Amino acid sequence: MTAATLTISSRNYSSWSLRGWLICRMAGLDFQTEVLAGTDASSRAELLHLSPSFLVPRLRHGDVVVWDTIAIAEYLGETFPDAGLLPGPITERAHCRSISGEMHSGFVNLRSALPMNLRAFHPAFRVFNGAKADIERIVTIFDDCLDRYEGPFLFGAKPCLADAMYAPVCTRFRTYDVALPPRAAAYRDTILHWPLMVDWAEAAADEPDEIEELEMEF
Repeated sequence: MTAATLTISSRNYSSWSLRGWLICRMAGLDFQTEVLAGTDASSRAELLHLSPSFLVPRLRHGDVVVWDTIAIAEYLGETFPDAGLLPGPITERAHCRSISGEMHSGFVNLRSALPMNLRAFHPAFRVFNGAKADIERIVTIFDDCLDRYEGPFLFGAKPCLADAMYAPVCTRFRTYDVALPPRAAAYRDTILHWPLMVDWAEAAADEPDEIEELEMEF
């Protein structure tokens, strides 16, 4: 069996690490998880948005080293084609790639205004206008997918790449008490109760606080 290691930063704060880990688990990859310390320079750069590029999550699978969440998903999709990281029909795969790419490259206002923090809860949090537009677009994506593919996940009965890409957003909606329409709220809850997400959140609860800047009062 080929040895595999996924290097991540914080479970509590790192949305990209969460996405990479979910994708590896969904692919059925047998892997070890290596967590960088909060003092690691690349880890801090990612979490504090100090760098436009970073090398976590990073997957080492035998002689292959691949980083960036979408690159990891593409590699694992080729390596484990029966894992179902993408939906079956080509039209659905194209749709899944499009909304996953939209999350990968967009929603900058949401990322900066509502950073991921699984242990925090900010009731009645005031969301500024730039982030509101991002939230509205995400709700539209949820509605469109749930209309077309009938849920409970974005592309039907089982989770796929798109669900991994939007899972951290669902945690942000809970952390910052974002009011959502009923169907979007139901999808958020589906993701938060997804067994893989429960496993991740439980591990995040035991993680030490190492980056004080991310524990600011809002």
